[in-house]
Amino acid sequence: MDELRGKVALVAGASRAAGRAIAVELGRRGATVYATGRTTREQRSEMNRPETIEETAELVTAAGGTGVAVRVDHLVPDEVAALVARIDREQGRLDVLVNDVWGGDRYMEFEQKLWEHSLDGGLRMMRLGIDTHAITSHFTLPLLIRREGGLVIEMTDGTAEFNANYRADAGFFYDLVKVSVQRMALAQSEELRPYGGTAVALTPGWLRSEAMLEHFGVTEDNWRDATDNEPHFAISESPTFVGRAAAALAADPHVSRWNGQTVSSGHAAKIYDFTDIDGSRPDAWRYMEEVQSKNKPADTTGYR
Repeated sequence: MDELRGKVALVAGASRAAGRAIAVELGRRGATVYATGRTTREQRSEMNRPETIEETAELVTAAGGTGVAVRVDHLVPDEVAALVARIDREQGRLDVLVNDVWGGDRYMEFEQKLWEHSLDGGLRMMRLGIDTHAITSHFTLPLLIRREGGLVIEMTDGTAEFNANYRADAGFFYDLVKVSVQRMALAQSEELRPYGGTAVALTPGWLRSEAMLEHFGVTEDNWRDATDNEPHFAISESPTFVGRAAAALAADPHVSRWNGQTVSSGHAAKIYDFTDIDGSRPDAWRYMEEVQSKNKPADTTGYR
């Protein structure tokens, strides 16, 4: 597992959940990973979560890579520009950019129509989930394209097929953010193509993030207990699963075959032959389309 030794990655939004797991799995394959975010041991972001970028960097190093924690607010152009200048100064290259900045969950108002949803909260979601990605790519891509083979991974929620339908449960602003991120991957794929670069969107399934586990009152060790109250949680996946998907994409010499597409962790697992930490391969989006959305009883047979 040393395919990324000598490669440099930036995981923007690496404090927790998918971002943290992606940083760790890139490190496991030998990469130097800059883990950025707003939550440090001295200061928390508006999410008010305990996980920190320093912890992520330490996990990257423990996994076999080199982790570097840098506090960055990706809505502040000067901070992102300084980050890229530092990576250039210290490494002289950037091979992988993972745009995972989000932090909009606290502003979500489920089942609310556009005119019912808090406008301030909705616009904040768009700033956190769209502007941050555009700002980060704006400053980062000139360094990424210095060498052929650069990869941008835009983290989203939902496959292209699933998101082709309006996600009324999540609401206007969330739906717009996640579809926009997929479009950003497509746009960057076209602009990177002449430079030998690739851009893809990557989505986890039902993610057992730290916050999701707390919501259900379980841990990663006993997460199945949550299915007593939410049976469809049986299709959920650990953050490591999508982390392995991102690392597989980064290590794939033919990753350009995915240029402009949206890839799910479940689909990537079949192509790259990896599993979740329990040895299963949850195919969450196919399950949600074929079972959950059709109000069928929870049954993951054939889906994990």
